[in-house]
Amino acid sequence: MAAHFSTYSSSSPTFSPSSFNHGTQQSAKFSVLQPSTSSFPTWASRIRLKIQTRRRFRIKSSNGHSPNAISLQDGIAGSPLGKVNVEHPEKEDFFHFSEPGKIEFTLSITVVGASGDLAKKKIFPALFALYYEDCLPENFTIFGYARTKLTDEELRNMISKTLTCRIDKRENCEDKMDKFLKRCYYQSGQYDSEEHFAELDCKLKQKEDGKLSNRLFYLSIPPNIFVHVVRCASLKASSANGWTRVIVEKPFGRDSESSGELTRSLKQYLTEDQIFRIDHYLGKELVENLSVLRFSNLVFEPLWSRNYIRNVQFIFSEDFGTEGRGGYFDNYGIIRDIMQNHLLQILALFAMETPVSLAAEDIRNEKVKVLRSMRPLQLEDVVVGQYKGHSKGAKSYPGYTDDPTVSNDSLTPTFAAAALFINNARWDGVPFLMKAGKALNTKRAEIRVQFRHVPGNLYKHNFGTDLDKATNELVLHVQPDEAIYLKINNKVPGLGMKLDRSDLNLLYRARYPREIPDAYERLLLDAIEGERRLFIRSDELDAAWALFTPVLKELEEKKIVPELYPYGSRGPVGAHYLAAKHNVRWGDLSSEDS
Repeated sequence: MAAHFSTYSSSSPTFSPSSFNHGTQQSAKFSVLQPSTSSFPTWASRIRLKIQTRRRFRIKSSNGHSPNAISLQDGIAGSPLGKVNVEHPEKEDFFHFSEPGKIEFTLSITVVGASGDLAKKKIFPALFALYYEDCLPENFTIFGYARTKLTDEELRNMISKTLTCRIDKRENCEDKMDKFLKRCYYQSGQYDSEEHFAELDCKLKQKEDGKLSNRLFYLSIPPNIFVHVVRCASLKASSANGWTRVIVEKPFGRDSESSGELTRSLKQYLTEDQIFRIDHYLGKELVENLSVLRFSNLVFEPLWSRNYIRNVQFIFSEDFGTEGRGGYFDNYGIIRDIMQNHLLQILALFAMETPVSLAAEDIRNEKVKVLRSMRPLQLEDVVVGQYKGHSKGAKSYPGYTDDPTVSNDSLTPTFAAAALFINNARWDGVPFLMKAGKALNTKRAEIRVQFRHVPGNLYKHNFGTDLDKATNELVLHVQPDEAIYLKINNKVPGLGMKLDRSDLNLLYRARYPREIPDAYERLLLDAIEGERRLFIRSDELDAAWALFTPVLKELEEKKIVPELYPYGSRGPVGAHYLAAKHNVRWGDLSSEDS
């Protein structure tokens, strides 16, 4: 029987507010040991829980709260991850007490799929960056888990090649790196083997050494084996006395049906609060700043509606093709890979109403309202394209179907543009345009807000026939070269009346010379803290798929042939006609933004 402690308020000196991640939670369920029923009240009254943390472990998670205290809400009864020693009620799990009234705890992070590119290039470097900035607790262990046969030392050699130190703190880099690598271990095993996960559990317990154990699993693996890993981890490698959380990488299915099935399967072993669906774009600095820009600056909030905004554009472009990922990409395409998740998530953050607070559920509630208010995407409001081979000078660039892992007759789009609409009072009639593509002329991700023309503009004749130059535009460069700038009209110095459009520019590298943390660093820290604001809730995922599933099925059933565009170009011409249909011109095509 799990031990249930009496309710502690968020103002209790024993816990920090971050110990409870939802304002509605009234009690904490925390499996510590299994005493007999008769002795439990006496035993419980003698213990006052207090979490021991490092003095320097004071970084704030993305909601602004300290992550010092552990969260007690994960692994609750009803989920296999929350079931503790039910077969042996007489067995007790004792904690280490370094000082009277203080419990030592440890954090164990297991990267499942540790030999893959994502783990090597993003996850391990992000974990090292958190350690480098003193953001991890004193007692932490990192395990890599994959089918590849590796020793601990071979894993350390592999990941050491991708670890880097902050540019502004290089004096103790090598020492920090060595200490971090000594915390990294490896367990080889099959993804569907309970026996191998039981072996992982034994190794984790050895490192945890009887301390209160919190466990985080990062699933850096293909989605078709998510459920196998979650089943094995829940039954054989979950924490017996702390929380257990699982980070799940996209894609979350291919459509509404497969996404719903994946969610139902995961919830056989996990509660919703234990599932962290990661979209790394939500961890990017400019996306994080979007809400701050809007809700903390009076100059913008009154303008944030159909009354002043003519259209909003979400643009994503890469200057390279699939390059070795053709087999994976061909099964999903650019709409599922980029638009349905990255761009739609940014749209929801942009268009949502003011939340009640910065609490995760308040923000996610507002995002879901936006998604449910949106008009289902129609085929006539979508343009798809596919890049073809192209020669530039002496260099030749391959087409999408030249990839040996892609079928010669593939109709998978590598480019898509779409017009979406939100049917609510704030945004009725405003086109939200998305554009995403591979093998284009530039690499960029940005949000462009084009405002309406000035009524009765006294200076309209000074702009000639190009009325778009007379409108203001707010641009948020997400990547590369993070920046926020506002296009305004002003007079060119001189005796005449010549007008010019200039930028009020906040260039991050000039204003904030310190290196900007990678999105994975912020999201990993939030998952450790239990902060869910930047992770996707299941009903949010359902609403997102409901928008795109009908048009995706129509594209595939009707076998719509994508418009070809040369590698390194601006994309298919059809995207310009789509924008013109809604009286919009793509903002990234002007000469000043090229």
